[in-house]
Amino acid sequence: MMDKTNIGWLNGFIGVAIFAGSLPATRIAVMGFSPEFLTTARAAIAGSIALICLFILQQSKPSFVQFKSLVIVALGVVIGFPLFTALALQTVSSAHAIVFVGLLPLSTAIFAVLRGGEKPATQFWLFALIGSAIVVGFMFYENRNLSFSVGDLYMLASIVVCGLGYAEGGKLSRELGGWQVICWALVVALPLMLISSLYYLPATFANIHWPETIGLIYVSLFSMLIGFIFWYKGLALGGIAKVGQIQLVQPFIGLMLSAVLLGEHVSFAMIVVCFAVVICVTLAKRFA
Repeated sequence: MMDKTNIGWLNGFIGVAIFAGSLPATRIAVMGFSPEFLTTARAAIAGSIALICLFILQQSKPSFVQFKSLVIVALGVVIGFPLFTALALQTVSSAHAIVFVGLLPLSTAIFAVLRGGEKPATQFWLFALIGSAIVVGFMFYENRNLSFSVGDLYMLASIVVCGLGYAEGGKLSRELGGWQVICWALVVALPLMLISSLYYLPATFANIHWPETIGLIYVSLFSMLIGFIFWYKGLALGGIAKVGQIQLVQPFIGLMLSAVLLGEHVSFAMIVVCFAVVICVTLAKRFA
């Protein structure tokens, strides 16, 4: 029988595998929907389902202190990350955006210290920083004029808010449980997301086809709800900083999905970056 840490790693991996489809699905969805509608609609759909689950299973309401943490989770992963990535994917490919995921473990680890009270060893930070430096170096390689595009800036913002939402949710999952945290966070944001989704509702759906619709369904059910059930449970059981390093397998899965589903070019440099960062994370997790 697996111990708690291994169960945490398994749940974390399942969550990451689900999240890997988020950027390709978002890229498809923004071909028909505006970033604002996609962000609000996915949260409204997932939030409605979450509200039903909490009601049927008769979950107790979170305390005031827990509610404040839920607001942070909602701002990070329900609103911030989906909006910034949708805006970014209007101008950059999902394959390009996926490379930025290489910065998520470092972002998550930093907030695990600031918000979760974890204290990884010095060696952990060394390898985490090397991995992040490789990713930043790749971004400058892709932008040889040494300047960031607007899409790159949006992706960097998404990494910061996502790391905060992951760490805050992982900490709170120790008290409320993994699925309860994401459900309550979605419910906290639900009134605003419902109203906003109606405001940004497309004037016509005539030009929206089934691929965009499937993309919306995926990010609503899997990226916004189901993936977080596994992810937050994994962070709670295995440690936020340590399990957060599993995110480095996400670029591999995401790049394959981008190539298969979108026909996007996956350069040799992208593959090298993914391999190098995963090696760094493998070394870093030994000291987390």
